[in-house]
Amino acid sequence: MHRLFVALRPPPTVRAALAATMDGVPQARWQDDDQLHLTVRYIGPVDGRMAEDIVLALGHVHAPPVEVALSGVGAFDKKGRVDALWAGVAPHDALAALHRKVDHALVRLGLAPEGRAYLPHVTLARISRGAGFGLEIERWRATHGGLASQPFTIEHMTLFESHLGGEGARYDVVERWRLD
Repeated sequence: MHRLFVALRPPPTVRAALAATMDGVPQARWQDDDQLHLTVRYIGPVDGRMAEDIVLALGHVHAPPVEVALSGVGAFDKKGRVDALWAGVAPHDALAALHRKVDHALVRLGLAPEGRAYLPHVTLARISRGAGFGLEIERWRATHGGLASQPFTIEHMTLFESHLGGEGARYDVVERWRLD
């Protein structure tokens, strides 16, 4: 099985700005530079044949390059427990349009449509279960809440395969397409 997702990679200067926020929450599993991406669509586990079909379908998705900027930070929670810290990006319109195009291409292959609302972001850290970081997370959010950058352009869309391991996830590029 191949665990796949479609994402955009911010340029190195933006990834460096994101890395500068990664402190102050003990035991958070901060993403490394290779893991920093803006997810367009999570696909999940698929067999080899479907993975090949996905590559072909995504090759027919056309969209202009995306211009965005970093815009604040936040946290995702499940059942009242924070499980991830993230950096926001704005504006959302071009990203949402790209997300819809990718989602439609995948649905035409027989995959289920995206079930969650699309919130463009870059995951910065994962928070382990049972961690009691409430105060540290609130301090981190207050410290980095004003995160912002100059607008930057992302010119490629990438299909990644995620490999889970004891050290966290490793992402390998399956295919990359120029946005045009």
